[in-house]
Order: sequence, then structure tokens, then C-alpha cells
Amino acid sequence: MITDPLFIIGSIGMALCLFGWIKFNLSNTDVEPFIMRYISSISFISGLALLLSIFYNSGDLGIVLLVGSIIAFIVMVFGYYVNNNEIKITARGYFIPIIIIFILRTFLYEPYQIPSGSMEPQLKKGDFLLVNKFAYGLKVNRIGMPNFLKNEPQYGDAVVIIPPHNPVPYIKRLIGKPGDTIRIINKRLYINGVALERNFINTEEYSYERRVRYQSTGEIKINTIDAVADLYSEKNGDAEYIIRNTRGLNTQYPQEWKVPTGHYFVMGDNRDNSNDSTKDVGFVPRENFFGRADYLWMSWECWGCLPSFEKAGKIN
Repeated sequence: MITDPLFIIGSIGMALCLFGWIKFNLSNTDVEPFIMRYISSISFISGLALLLSIFYNSGDLGIVLLVGSIIAFIVMVFGYYVNNNEIKITARGYFIPIIIIFILRTFLYEPYQIPSGSMEPQLKKGDFLLVNKFAYGLKVNRIGMPNFLKNEPQYGDAVVIIPPHNPVPYIKRLIGKPGDTIRIINKRLYINGVALERNFINTEEYSYERRVRYQSTGEIKINTIDAVADLYSEKNGDAEYIIRNTRGLNTQYPQEWKVPTGHYFVMGDNRDNSNDSTKDVGFVPRENFFGRADYLWMSWECWGCLPSFEKAGKIN
């Protein structure tokens, strides 16, 4: 992210605004330099460039907040050192809210929007969740082992992970721990030779999207497919949740995986329409756990739709 031109441009712009503002407040002149005349526009454009860079590169906003709070603190201390009220009061006004946001977002809860339908039927694309950042230990970076209060993920947790092949957070269900043998027979899950308890709920009709590449033209289209699925209540450890098995999809020979040391096995609740440990995601290293999804607080399925709070509550 730090090598992205947008990030570089945004950082340079913000630095110029900061140094220009400090220099102006330390001078005795009333003549505004170029930076001060256009500081609002330059800072707005620079901030927008930084946010776009973070969004496009799936960067960690927590690191940016940490750096911002450190800079604001240094400027505040500098203001006290030179006894300049404008510098110290303004810097303090930035430092306090930035550090509070950093602490809340980094160590407590971070909002996250589900990008796909891999956790249907309970969690749908567009749902906004609160990810518990301290459930598995405290750390600053998204990726890395916890620095304090380390806890291990538990069977059935709705975990938010950063796949090794893609820096974008995924939400999945934790199925297997290090050393476990995972087997799938006729879409039934077995852990260390024991079938997970499940109970049939009902059958439903639904539609799902699938990307199709046409070999003749190389064109990729998204097709909407109508399907019939069976819903089950599945238990794994202390967790109980609803899974969906789509009829006619992923009918295959029995499969088996041995979870390596320091890694975990995850699956989507929408078992036949999920990119998880059975496919491209593979085994998830312990340091790639972002947090645990604890609460659903809003659903917003499309830009033209109204947000809904009907499903708000704790996630199973």
C-alpha cells in the first residue's frame, strides 16, 4: 500500500499542509502563504487519495490511525514546548478523537460488511457486522500473532480471516483445528471420524450467482441460477448454526483433509457456494485470524435499497 501512487500523493499533500500550517502559526506575518490559502482543498484531496488507496489495496486503516495519532501527539507536545496556543489546542483536538477511534477499532470492535453470499442463509451479502477484535488476543496489525491475551478460536465460531492469497477479509465458519482430520461424505461433515450432529429444517428455493467464462470469446458473465436447497441445523462444539446444501451441486467422491500444525479449516454455511478451505482458501494460518463476528447491526443489500435493522442481534 505504501508504494501506491495515491498513498504517496496523499501522504505528501498531508505533510505539506501540516508543515505549512505549523510554519504559519510560528511566524509573525499576517500574509498567508500558498499552502494556507488552499489548505482546505489540498488536505481534502490528500485525505481522499489516502482513503482510496486504503480501499483499493485493502489496507489496514488501523495502522493509518496509529500513525495519525502519533503525529498529532508529537505536534501537540511541540505546541506546548513552543507555548503556541493555536498549535497545541488544534493538535489536541485531533489527537483525542483519533486515538479513541484507533483504540476502539483496533482492540475492541471493527465494522465489516459481508461481500458475498457464502454464509447464507443466516448471514447475507450486504450485512454489516461488528467484529470482535479481542476475542483471540490483542494486536495492532490485521495479520500476525496476538501480542497480548492470546486465545484460540473455537469450533463453530463465525471467524473473519485474511486469506494468505488475498488481503481481503472473509467470514467463514471454523470447522477444524490443528491436527484434526476433516472428511466430507455425501455433504456430511466428519471431524476425527465423528459426524457432526445435524437436523433437517426444511427445503427452500433460492437463486445464486455464478461467474462463467466463455472459452470462445474469453468473456466473463455472471449468471443467475435458480436452485433447490436443504437447510440443516448443525452443531460443532458449543455452536449451533444453519447450513445450506444445494441439490445437484458438488456431488463428488468422499474427500479428506488433515489440518497441519498452526492452521485451521474453515467453511461457509452456504456449503456449495463458498470459497473456503475445501477450495482456493486452503488451510488458514493462526496469524491470519482477524477476529470473531459477534453482532449483526445492519443490512444494506444494494445502493438503491434502504438499510434495515430487522435482523440486528448476536450471531450464532
